[in-house]
Amino acid sequence: MAHPRRYDDGDQFLARVRELALALPGAKEKESHGHPAFYTTKVFAYYGASLKGSHYATVYDQSVVVMPDADERLALLEDERFFEPAYLGPSGWIGMNLLAAEPDWVEVGELLDMSYRNTAPKKLIAELDARSTAG
Repeated sequence: MAHPRRYDDGDQFLARVRELALALPGAKEKESHGHPAFYTTKVFAYYGASLKGSHYATVYDQSVVVMPDADERLALLEDERFFEPAYLGPSGWIGMNLLAAEPDWVEVGELLDMSYRNTAPKKLIAELDARSTAG
């Protein structure tokens, strides 16, 4: 059974997340469980999330879900903008509610970069690092 679409392509936050995520080497987008998912060989970010027990609540529809470094996860969750998303949270993923405060797009980019590095193949990470040193 297909999941209903849970996002609006006209969403300006989605447009910015999409721009940042798809700028990473080899990044592509697909729809997964009704949400945009950004991936290489594995997903490194989702746009939109839910909490356990409130699958159809819309409070986190405008959020970005990432896989942070393990040593940063707990500190991020202490910040009120962050939450543990349903299904993915037990595997180490966190969500950042983009409506909790004016989004800091540099921070969002850093979170996407961190998650990308935790999921992408070494070849693509090397390509990302080469971009950083070339620029």
